[in-house]
Amino acid sequence: MKPDQISELQHAILQVLWDREEATVAQVQEDLRLGGRDLALTTVATLLSRLARRDLVEHRSRGRLYVYRAAVSQRDVRRSMVQDLADRIFGGEVSAVVGHLLGSDDLDADELARVKELVLQRERELEDRP
Repeated sequence: MKPDQISELQHAILQVLWDREEATVAQVQEDLRLGGRDLALTTVATLLSRLARRDLVEHRSRGRLYVYRAAVSQRDVRRSMVQDLADRIFGGEVSAVVGHLLGSDDLDADELARVKELVLQRERELEDRP
């Protein structure tokens, strides 16, 4: 499974693992509960097992418990999910995605300044390529 094909709940589980670095099923369940998702322990275990079969999480044994950790980086998942969104909604046009985001009423001056800096940084990276 590609990282862009994960559900919102699977993403929430990965977020717990990224935040904690590793966790047992009970720890993942507790963090999800604190985040407003009250799931049975067996449901969380099943979801982790499915993510492991898809090589998105790994586990090791600690006594009778499995301790899980993300096998994919948050950056790679974000990149994959955004690329999938850009492809499906904007025909793969990055400028269309950026234009849409820039038109948001939620964009304030500080965020706009950060976007400008990111564009400048990317331009410098491209100029430095051979």
